[in-house]
Amino acid sequence: MAQYNYTPADFKSDQEVRWCPGCGDHAVLNAVQRALPEVADALDIPHNKFTFISGIGCSSRFIYYMKTFGFHTIHGRANAVATGVKCANPELSVWVATGDGDSLAIGGNHFIHAIRRNVDLNVILFNNEIYGLTKGQYSPTSKLGKITKTSPYGTVEKPFNPGELVIGAKGTFFARSIDAEVMLTKECLVAGAKHKGMSVTEVLQNCVIFNDKTHAAFAADKATREEHTITLRHGEKMLFGKERTKGLVFENMKLKVVTVGEDGYTIDDVLVHDAHESDTTLHSMLAAMKYPDYPVAVGVIRCVEDDAVYDRAVERQVEEIKAAAKIRCVDDLLRSGETWEIK
Repeated sequence: MAQYNYTPADFKSDQEVRWCPGCGDHAVLNAVQRALPEVADALDIPHNKFTFISGIGCSSRFIYYMKTFGFHTIHGRANAVATGVKCANPELSVWVATGDGDSLAIGGNHFIHAIRRNVDLNVILFNNEIYGLTKGQYSPTSKLGKITKTSPYGTVEKPFNPGELVIGAKGTFFARSIDAEVMLTKECLVAGAKHKGMSVTEVLQNCVIFNDKTHAAFAADKATREEHTITLRHGEKMLFGKERTKGLVFENMKLKVVTVGEDGYTIDDVLVHDAHESDTTLHSMLAAMKYPDYPVAVGVIRCVEDDAVYDRAVERQVEEIKAAAKIRCVDDLLRSGETWEIK
């Protein structure tokens, strides 16, 4: 296996980054550019095999800032186009940069069916709970009651939880990070790239202009994140808090937050995270946890291998049909059936 020794600079384009100062997208870009050298070495992928696809939205400008091949498509269709790219050239490492307004609204159907098909794509879902590029309308993930330009009296819609949506659509990989946690985002993206099948990494991202501090209650600073988020890693105890004395246990068919050493709970009672468990029950519960009742789960929540990968199945089917076909090229086609020569 080749060692390319790429650096983040090898994946930075010469284009001026034109997101607003303070936008969380900058941190996500940093994390991706840090992740790709590691992905290249781990999976033996040369630079020219990386491709980024985007739809419409602030996050969809992402491809211009990556020194890779890319395709800026149309609103909501990034996952559909990416599916075509992957099936046409399975050797490519295909990444999708998309937002909550892009993939969960107009692109919702393409999103859930790409997940259901388990296409080998790496989707980065930027979630700032607002439409930023079109100037502040509520999105499918905006909080109930959110006042925006299109909901001046507050939204009356319950929001999507992307994690529940992915797992409910039979997703095999779901991770979540926070824009400020660059190294955690990188860790999730590398794990997603190594996963065979569709990986979705949701990044809770801040829009400083139209939805500032939407995640601040649990993600404002490091101290807040330590107390109100839980970083899940396969094989490790589900502990959180500055002193790591808080944990999750399973009682009466639901998750419960406890403090180790209080009310009779010991470290042995705390759950161990199994990201590879095929059953979706616990993964769905972890993805659904909301502040303030629970810590918000970040890290790789679900990573289950499944041999049914769409693009691989299509590739195998094409090869089988070609092997059994009598017509293998245009010349064979032209000379098949009844032919005659005109002189």
